Amino acid sequence: MKLVYLKPAENVPLQLIPLFADHAACGFPSPAQDYVEKELDLNEYCIRHRSATYYLRASGESMRDGSLFNGDLLVVDSAEKPEHGDIVVACLAGEFTVKRLQLRPRLALLAMNASFPPIYPDPDELDIFGVVTHIIHRPREMF
Repeated sequence: MKLVYLKPAENVPLQLIPLFADHAACGFPSPAQDYVEKELDLNEYCIRHRSATYYLRASGESMRDGSLFNGDLLVVDSAEKPEHGDIVVACLAGEFTVKRLQLRPRLALLAMNASFPPIYPDPDELDIFGVVTHIIHRPREMF
């Protein structure tokens, strides 16, 4: 995986976009509501620790069953403490990978695609570079 390091812009004015109160049904259509619940700034929503956050483009197919696709933009927070089940950016032997972190019963980096086997790293050789907090993909580019 190629690591392309992108940082959030500094001192960006709020970009408020309407956030509608109604949820969009993914099954049967529901009547639309005509009022805005509030306004939402995606920087405020996606970034908790600005100085510790970076963006990364996903590459490959190992996480596709977890709805993380080739070309997706990942929001990664290096200030978050990795927990069991988090999707993380990890480095093993100088190579970067994005995988689900398993802490128990045994340390592992899990692909979310049955074609890829689990990785059982030596804890002393595993570096976690951040927790993926958001995944942004463009549906038109997925197929």
